Amino acid sequence: MLDIAFVRNHPDRVVEKTAQRGISLKVEEFLSLDKQRRELLTQAEQLKAARNKASEEISVLKKMKQDASSKITEMKAVSDRIADFDSQVREMEAKLREWLLYVPNIFHDTVPVGKSSDENREERRWGTPPSFDFQPQDHTDLGEALQILDFERASKISGARFALYKGAGARLERALINFMLDVQTKENGYTEVLPPFIVNSSSLLGTGNLPKFAEDLFRLKVGEETRDLWMIPTAEVPVTNIYRDEILEETQLPISLCAYTPCFRSEAGSYGKDTRGLIRQHQFNKVELVKFAHPERSYEEHEKLTRDAETILQKLNLHYRVVTLCSGDMGFSSAKTYDIEVWLPSQNGFREISSCSNFEAFQARRANIRFRSQGKGKVDFLHTLNGSGLAVGRTWLAIIENYQQKDGSVVIPDTLRPYLDGLEVIEPA
Repeated sequence: MLDIAFVRNHPDRVVEKTAQRGISLKVEEFLSLDKQRRELLTQAEQLKAARNKASEEISVLKKMKQDASSKITEMKAVSDRIADFDSQVREMEAKLREWLLYVPNIFHDTVPVGKSSDENREERRWGTPPSFDFQPQDHTDLGEALQILDFERASKISGARFALYKGAGARLERALINFMLDVQTKENGYTEVLPPFIVNSSSLLGTGNLPKFAEDLFRLKVGEETRDLWMIPTAEVPVTNIYRDEILEETQLPISLCAYTPCFRSEAGSYGKDTRGLIRQHQFNKVELVKFAHPERSYEEHEKLTRDAETILQKLNLHYRVVTLCSGDMGFSSAKTYDIEVWLPSQNGFREISSCSNFEAFQARRANIRFRSQGKGKVDFLHTLNGSGLAVGRTWLAIIENYQQKDGSVVIPDTLRPYLDGLEVIEPA
């Protein structure tokens, strides 16, 4: 959420930056409400000063044993007016907050302005794509032929866009989760947490998923009662909210956490997109990286977090590239996002496997996460960051496709073999 003072003082900049995200914003209503609120606050303060003065006069009159009834009546009328002003101020503040909840973050000056992914800026590449002396298959055909992936039975169980992993396929998914967590905790300095997979509305409000993106979420209903509980779309939500409504000490920063969770998304509006295979599922596994950083150092931490996510692909020897998302392709809450895109032979191109974002104070302001400066004692909002480290299903399919052999078998990357009891190759049954 943006700072009220920032919107008040820079309305043209807010409108311009929002328009560059492809969103039309009318700021006049906000400015009018804010002006009325400040005028009411001024009047309320003047009345409170008058009430304090009247209280002193009443005290003097009582000490002198004089009649203070008229002053008491006057003070009661003033108190009633103050209560009325306070009520109006609260109502206006609620409207201002509601307005702000639908306004996206102001993106960083280093973000390219553009309308779609075609205008994202490539930053770097790592590795080289594999070469084949045969026509490579996609992960769906390979997985079904190897009997490690079953979409038909998953559909019978749950419907479309669910997957059933079997045998070595299930073991590979579990191996990847453990491998990713081990790298981040043992090598990159993250503390592992295991959060709830169900959260309340306040948590989703804090990260920016609510109220604007409710249709993308799964909400729980018990009998006829709709509960204030939602399945998490990513571990970002519960992990970021660990410190909601708390004040941290500056010496604690940065805090680096990682978590494995399943993720649940309705994929509203994505019908017909990537319906085949594991690219876009209603349920998938992910290892998430989350940081709480000092505002002056959050962009250093953003670079580090992105490199930490890249480490996984490097250890798996998977070709990838890093791109900076343009203004029109960024997430609602982000100030700057790097996408890491892995090479998929079946598509002869790159597909996103991680998004690493700096939200600056946008989420912290919504979730009221602050820090106290050392020595000064000043309290301010910290910066939050997160990134996938990585999406497990997409890493799984990248391995299946990039390590496939002519006979339909799949070689296991060296770094994963210890997690699979030395298994070197997944072979056709």
